[in-house]
Amino acid sequence: MSNLPGSPQLRKTLSTLQLWGIAVGLVISGEYFGWSFGWASAWTLGFLVTTLFVAAMYTTFIFSFTELTTAIPHAGGPFAYARRAFGPTGGYFAGAATLVEFVFAPPAIALAIGAYLNVQFPAVDPKLAAVGAYIVFMSLNIAGVRIAATFELLITLVAVFELLVFMGVVAPGFSMANFTAGGWAGADSFTLAAIPGIVAAIPFAIWFFLAIEGVAMAAEEAKDPRRSIPVAYVTGILTLVALAFGVMLFAGGAGDWRQLSNINDPLPQAMKMVVGESSGWLTMLVWLGLFGLVASFHGIILGYSRQWFALARAGYLPAWFAQLHPRFHTPHRAILAGGAVGIAAIFSDEVVKFGGQTLTANIVTMAVFGALTMYIISMLSLFRLRRIEPGLERPFRAPAYPLFPAFALCTAVAALLAITVFNPLIAALFAGFMLAGYVYFLLTAGQRERAASDPLLEIR
Repeated sequence: MSNLPGSPQLRKTLSTLQLWGIAVGLVISGEYFGWSFGWASAWTLGFLVTTLFVAAMYTTFIFSFTELTTAIPHAGGPFAYARRAFGPTGGYFAGAATLVEFVFAPPAIALAIGAYLNVQFPAVDPKLAAVGAYIVFMSLNIAGVRIAATFELLITLVAVFELLVFMGVVAPGFSMANFTAGGWAGADSFTLAAIPGIVAAIPFAIWFFLAIEGVAMAAEEAKDPRRSIPVAYVTGILTLVALAFGVMLFAGGAGDWRQLSNINDPLPQAMKMVVGESSGWLTMLVWLGLFGLVASFHGIILGYSRQWFALARAGYLPAWFAQLHPRFHTPHRAILAGGAVGIAAIFSDEVVKFGGQTLTANIVTMAVFGALTMYIISMLSLFRLRRIEPGLERPFRAPAYPLFPAFALCTAVAALLAITVFNPLIAALFAGFMLAGYVYFLLTAGQRERAASDPLLEIR
């Protein structure tokens, strides 16, 4: 690579608290919707098993991933780790998988925003509301990372508070008998018939935690990434695990959980079972519940734009996408490009339909394919960098190495194989995206050679 001057650089403005806000905010919409589709596959008790498995995968993954993020604080996140560990080809596969995850997650959240607004205003078209959400929050992200991160922190705090309020309001109506009714694939006790549903529900348990790794894409903008990122990640994953199990248990015990298993707004509907349709608590949940969706939507826009920007800066995408806004110093073109793909996905059911799942469920599953692929490559990168760069400064080292990263790696591989079996059409579409991108990668070697050198991507 040539050392070109003037390579676009992001400003270091983010504090530890803002990074925690990003870590939790990226994910917290997963507590508001999406996960309940898992009940349709696994029923309540089966999905509880699935969620325990996935929570263990994410906890060990984050403790391991933090080592990479603090050692290589780069806007490309997983792309940078794989590029350094496995060279340009490894960088491509990690970067492309991360883009799929972060570009396809926002349209699912935007559709849920539309569904929540439709509860309050039945005349509102959920898809048009979703497009409106894109316009508003892309604009906010373009306005500046400090403004975006401060906004993210505030709405995340409101979203966490609202989930606690939800649990408190439905608690008087909670019944474990409701939650366990037919919870093993229609039976009251475990049978082998429950296993296929438990496996098929993996994407929706992953939705509880999907995108927490996006903090890595903000590492380049952190004031002190080596100190603040471990704090943000560890406290973030613990916060999300507690909220995930709390929300799932209280919603399932509020009444007939079957009514919540295939919809975009399970929490308002669960609250209706306890307080009725005219309660002020319900109105509050619908309005404040939007904060949880907005927190993730807004945060993931930040994440996908940094990944798109980092790939363009390194020559994996046209350099045009790496240009920063002259006034706000944000990757505005990358923000708009990811938004264009997301809006297209929102309307994709008009021309493409997959099986019996809803559009939201299919988009969630596509994002999960990208996430699991990236998790696998990231853990392989950790093992390889430990071997080829033993002297690399690692401010945070994965605890219980090699057990934690090995567990995260093996569970991610098992999960990827399982969802491939249950979602062959989406798996084929994901493979098609990756293959098309690889063809572009092979045809643009000169573009990467002309990109400015980046010390964080090279073995020292």
